[in-house]
Amino acid sequence: MRILVTGGAGFIGSHLIDRLMTQGHEVVCLDNFYTGHKRNLLNWLNNPYFELIRHDITEPIRLEVDQVYHLACPASPVHYQYNPVKTIKTNVMGTMNMLGLAKRVKARFLLASTSEVYGDPEVHPQSEEYRGSVNPIGIRSCYDEGKRVAETLAFDYHRQNDVEIRVARIFNTYGPRMLENDGRVVSNFVVQALRNNPLTVYGDGSQTRSFCYVSDLVEGLMRLMNGDFVGPVNLGNPDEYTILQLAQAVQQMVNPSGEIKFEPLPQDDPRRRKPDITRAKTHLDWQPTIPLQDGLQRTIADFRDRILAESAAESESIALH
Repeated sequence: MRILVTGGAGFIGSHLIDRLMTQGHEVVCLDNFYTGHKRNLLNWLNNPYFELIRHDITEPIRLEVDQVYHLACPASPVHYQYNPVKTIKTNVMGTMNMLGLAKRVKARFLLASTSEVYGDPEVHPQSEEYRGSVNPIGIRSCYDEGKRVAETLAFDYHRQNDVEIRVARIFNTYGPRMLENDGRVVSNFVVQALRNNPLTVYGDGSQTRSFCYVSDLVEGLMRLMNGDFVGPVNLGNPDEYTILQLAQAVQQMVNPSGEIKFEPLPQDDPRRRKPDITRAKTHLDWQPTIPLQDGLQRTIADFRDRILAESAAESESIALH
């Protein structure tokens, strides 16, 4: 098949492209490189079945494809709050453009939505029936409400124009190729530990998250795309950890003598997050397989290599000057 991946140079997108390419598909990657990197795609840049197009999806584009994985959007608070108007435009206009493309060429369209549609949830764990508790004027709403509108658009295109859609609600995902500066809790802790800085925990660390390793998530996305279930479907790891437990796990693996410091909790930070994955198990026969310890070890190794390469480059440039 010929498959379009928007945001394909990003963290999740590039892992998805690795899988699609090894399966023998022809892949077109669209990315504006706001948070994506060419280094994530180095394996494929000279491959005749891979095409990389620098493009911002808030502008329309004409392409012939069989499937669209629509992943393009900054997904960490640091990046989506840096330019909130751009974030909501990406979610609304970008999604409309990609749905329009899918409608025109009769491609199947998968929307990477998010657990953020549940906001700061009042039910626990969160099932797909739960409609969420989102602050429409808060600092996170450019992303939360943006993704809620993206889901609305997908279902409206499906009902009105018969576009084949799939909607995934992605919970916290981690693994190699996460950005060092993306402000997400796993990358924050790993980078702080590797640089011998104190690990920053916001609040008292009792808020919980669920962490899904990226290869498990990609498997779920592909099963959803190629199955018969429209969704929305939660994709995430139902193992729940407090932020303090995560900090201690990273600390033990990297720098057991490191310290943990506590800072005030940011606005609208969800207290608890845990997916109910009954739908994913039932309709996709999917559940995560990689335990947190294993996933963290792989993630730490990747960050360690990158940080070493950076410091080597820095000392080289100092020596040159």
